[in-house]
Amino acid sequence: MQHFTSRITSFLSGQIALNLRQFQNQRWGLLWGLAVIVGLSCGGVAILFRFGIAGVQFLWLGTMSERILDIAHGLPWWLIVLAPASAGLVVGILLQWAMPSRRAEGVADVIEARALKNADIPLRDGLVSAIITVISLGGGASAGREGPVVHLGATFASAIGRMFALTISARRIILSCGAAAAVSASFNAPLAGVIFAHEIVLGHYSRAAFIPIAISSATAAVISRLWFGDFPAFVIPSYQITSYWEFPAFALLGLTCALIAISFQYGIVIADKSARNIRMPLWLRPVIGGLMVGVMAIWLPEILGVGYEATDKALQQNLPFFMLILLAAGKCVATAISLASRFGGGIFSPSLYIGAMTGSAFGYIAASVYPEMASSNGLYAILGMGAIAGSVLGAPISTILIVFELTGGLAMSIALLVTVSISYALTQLVFSGSFFNWQLATRGLLLHEGPQKGLLRTIPVSDFLCSPEVGEDAPEIDLENRSGWLVKNDTLETALRIIDASGHSRIPVFDDHSAEHFAGWVVHVDALETYNTALIRASREEHH
Repeated sequence: MQHFTSRITSFLSGQIALNLRQFQNQRWGLLWGLAVIVGLSCGGVAILFRFGIAGVQFLWLGTMSERILDIAHGLPWWLIVLAPASAGLVVGILLQWAMPSRRAEGVADVIEARALKNADIPLRDGLVSAIITVISLGGGASAGREGPVVHLGATFASAIGRMFALTISARRIILSCGAAAAVSASFNAPLAGVIFAHEIVLGHYSRAAFIPIAISSATAAVISRLWFGDFPAFVIPSYQITSYWEFPAFALLGLTCALIAISFQYGIVIADKSARNIRMPLWLRPVIGGLMVGVMAIWLPEILGVGYEATDKALQQNLPFFMLILLAAGKCVATAISLASRFGGGIFSPSLYIGAMTGSAFGYIAASVYPEMASSNGLYAILGMGAIAGSVLGAPISTILIVFELTGGLAMSIALLVTVSISYALTQLVFSGSFFNWQLATRGLLLHEGPQKGLLRTIPVSDFLCSPEVGEDAPEIDLENRSGWLVKNDTLETALRIIDASGHSRIPVFDDHSAEHFAGWVVHVDALETYNTALIRASREEHH
């Protein structure tokens, strides 16, 4: 028995020692400590971001409160028109001369940084983008604040990753920590922050990433709650499902929300394409958009800014049926105009807003059809929020958690699962991706097709270029046949396609399309080895 106990003790001590060495070698202690720093900084940044918006708003509304509707209804019409236009002028100047990408950045840029840029976001660009968004939302542009906060949090996390010279894998985890902390601090929703970082930023669930992301999200939630208080963003009555026979209505609401979510996204796409086809100076574009939003706001001031006060009214059942329809349509149009005009802002808050209006209006209809059985239209508003936001963001799980944590309502969990899943599934049939995927696709980045396609389209030829010395099996270079040679910034996908079509084992590579400077060769075996190595690395990150 003593011998057996000794063997068990020896085995356990050896295993613990091995785990400790692995812990030290992979610098997990440092990563967890940095996760705390990211959570603290992102919690503080989210607070400052909201105060910045409130400060700009104070310049024309005279209040820093988010409850602005009574004041806005009493303002002269010309001030409501000029405020977004004036903000647009400042935004346009910053875009023209201070922002290299000529646009404010958001969640899609965080995804791109994680996938293609070694989790690197320039600190200056992130700060300028945040300033643009603060001025946009404070000036009345119809957009959301959460996406820009995610980008700002990821910007600070990226800077910390560079400062401590982390590996690329660790920098991706820290970047995701910044995104999780930003969502947690913005919504007072730490669970949703953890799932959002995995679902949207990382693109997979990782055991190695879970602990630092959870640490960062929890830390940011503590900072947010110490400042804003420990209560949901929307304080609503305790809504309950009246009858389980009501579930066909919840399914029909899911279908309705899918149609609205699809229309909302198409509206943004059409507005963006239309704006791109209009030739005008970049600095003038937000001014014109601001004037258009301001004119709409003369009659519908509820569409201005983030719009949480109007969302809260829908959840509290304080809006009549026709006003709900009008506000849902008005917010769709105003948000499409704002984003197409290059105002800074995201689509999360507008999605929640439109979902609450749609759900509440549907609740009115349901109550008129079966008054004895229908739940309150406030409950339908909560379901609509989750359904449309989950469909637009392409993140049903984190959206469900955000709605739970935003409203404090867990009683309608089954109904929310039914409504969100139906709306999300139908939206995916049309868009086969999220709004962020569409934004990336406009830049030629099709990351939603999976890691295999993403690697093929993002690894440049220069990464596996061989020296210019010509081997015996090297083909003759025919410069007249463009399909027979490559340039250094061509992708692995292009290289493999040309190698396969030519039948040669190596293909010549030039510095650029002028074909004046010979750079070297791409060898088929090297290209395949590069692809396999990248696949293994991606799989290890995803499943470790």
